[in-house]
This record gives sequence, C-alpha cells and structure tokens, in this order.
Amino acid sequence: MSTLLVNMKQLKIALVLSLALLPFTALGKGVYMTPEAFLATAFAPEQALIESLWLTDEIRDSAKQILNHAYPGLRIRYWHTSEGAGQRTAWIMNEVGKTRPITIGISIVNDQIERVRILEFRESRGAEVRMPFFTRQFVGLELHPENRQLSDSIDGITGATLSVKAVKKAARFALYLHQLVASDDSAAGEQVVVVP
Repeated sequence: MSTLLVNMKQLKIALVLSLALLPFTALGKGVYMTPEAFLATAFAPEQALIESLWLTDEIRDSAKQILNHAYPGLRIRYWHTSEGAGQRTAWIMNEVGKTRPITIGISIVNDQIERVRILEFRESRGAEVRMPFFTRQFVGLELHPENRQLSDSIDGITGATLSVKAVKKAARFALYLHQLVASDDSAAGEQVVVVP
C-alpha cells in the first residue's frame, strides 16, 4: 500500500512540474469574449441590426491591398445602429497571425475606432495582443484615405510581430468597410451592395 501512495505522490509531482514547464504563450490560446458579448458591449443599450456587404470587384481589390491577400468570402457581415444606417458599425473578422486565425471584434463610431477586442486567439505565440495595453492604442484611430493607413502608429510587441500585424490589418479593413457602408456616396464611386 505504501508503494502505491509513493507512486501517486510522484505522479502528482510530475504532473505539477510538467504544467509548470508549459510555455506561457501556449496558455494564451482561448476564447476571451463571445461575439454576442462583444456586440452587446459595442451597442448597449441599443439593439444592433445585422446586414451583409457583398464584396464587389473594387472592394476585393482594396481588400487585397489592405490585407496583403484576397478576402476569402463573397460577403461580410456587419452590425450597425439604425440611426444613420452605419454611423456606428461593428465587424467581427478572422485574420491569420502566423498560421492560425485570430478572431477580432472592432467597433467604429463616426469613422474612428471605438474598441478592438481579441475574441479568440489560436496561435502558439503572440497572445499579448489581447491585452488592454495593446488594444487601447487603436481607440480614436482613423483611416487615411490616400494610403489607407492608420492615422497613428501602433507599438509592436516583442515575440508577437505577426499577431500585431494581423490586428492592424483587420483594423484598417474594418475602417475601410465602415466608410463604405456609412457613406451615401459609397466611397470613391464604388458600388456597395448591402443586403438585409
């Protein structure tokens, strides 16, 4: 019986040590906020309306310039308030960091980012992008129309370069899309097809 107790104790110690030796960044994977919770935060106390934006050839070309790859879908869902039909929008999108998609929620009010939240992180490194010290940098940023860059620089995070780039690209793309749906002129003559 004593041998069994000793073996159990050794097994517990081995388990604790193996957990302690896991890389800290691997512990960063996970769901941090559901899309529903993000939307409730972005639109409280109002109820958001959901619509789809069909991606025309012009929008696809712009997406490729901003994201450095083609957008994978034919349309993108977005949420907005009924007043002004798009002065407040929210976008939930996936952008690949190194090898896995990062799910990012972005809310925009009057052409400025109101909040950025990492909803789900799947990479093995770079989970620091979910921290408020990083996401707060996006608040108030706009998109320069001439070069489609953010209006201010974003400080990087050592060891999270690709995750930082993914969040920046998603923020730029969300601002671009917001301008399309919020503008009656449909930004630079592009035909925007919005489907309820």
